[in-house]
Amino acid sequence: MGSVSRNIVVVAATAVFLAAVTAAALMLGASSVSLPELATWLFGGDVSATARNILENVRVPRVLAALLAGAALATSGALIQACLDNPLASPNVIGVNSGAGLAVLLAASLVPGALWLTPLAAFAGALATALIIFALSLGTGLSRLTVVLAGIAITTVFGAGMNTILIVDPDAYIGSSTFLVGGLSGVLMRDLAWPAAYIAVGLAAALTGAAKLNILSLGDEAAHSLGVNVRAVRLGMLAVAAVLAGAAVSFAGLVGFVGLVVPHLMRFFVGHDNRWVVLAGAAFVVGCDLLARVLFAPYELPVGILLAFIGGPFFIYLILKNKGGGLD
Repeated sequence: MGSVSRNIVVVAATAVFLAAVTAAALMLGASSVSLPELATWLFGGDVSATARNILENVRVPRVLAALLAGAALATSGALIQACLDNPLASPNVIGVNSGAGLAVLLAASLVPGALWLTPLAAFAGALATALIIFALSLGTGLSRLTVVLAGIAITTVFGAGMNTILIVDPDAYIGSSTFLVGGLSGVLMRDLAWPAAYIAVGLAAALTGAAKLNILSLGDEAAHSLGVNVRAVRLGMLAVAAVLAGAAVSFAGLVGFVGLVVPHLMRFFVGHDNRWVVLAGAAFVVGCDLLARVLFAPYELPVGILLAFIGGPFFIYLILKNKGGGLD
């Protein structure tokens, strides 16, 4: 099978899986909705008040949040890895998520109730952190691994800042314990309006710039020879990555490792074409959130915990895989 045919098969399979896992996520949970009820509701038919309430007020906001967070974080991770030319980079690893989280809690403490401000603050925090890491990676000649270690140090400092805010102002953020590990329970449609707009703009910008990022994978010299302004593309796409990661953090909390795992998986199947991580990221988070809901029913794990169980070993695998010069 040729590479183009294989890519088509992989993308089609990802789309089918996304549809299937989304339907399952709408049906399954503490209270189940049957497939006929779901189909009837989707086509505007009459269903029981209970089923309608579950779907409209619980499942749809949560599944939509998972779709948005997965697409945003996976795309953000792909952008960061391409911009920094670092296979270990992702929004949570280099501190972008923590920068967004600190800004969210600051905004919640200083301007409570301003829903429109939350994604804007998250973007500002994410962008500031991304620029710090970018400056370190370019201006100091640090190795890839050292840049990652710097990101982990930044994450630790910002984590201490978040905990300080929550100790000084415990009411700053309702559900802060879930926010700190990353979770989607209790997300409402009104929580998603502003972040969805940011994510839509960010995904559009990322897809527009995907071709130039794919050229960057050939190396800086080759990209220059093909007319690409390497530094401008890197800075611009880092800003887009910050928009995406910040918007996701604003409603999903510090969900980690999506931006690390998904780009690598898709790169294995379809190469360095960054366009397909959107579908895969959405499917990955919806599936993980569904598992977090049903694996230990009637108890429920925040999806961030499950993602940490998956992403931590994968991160170690990448470090071992890239040893011997791959991280210099």
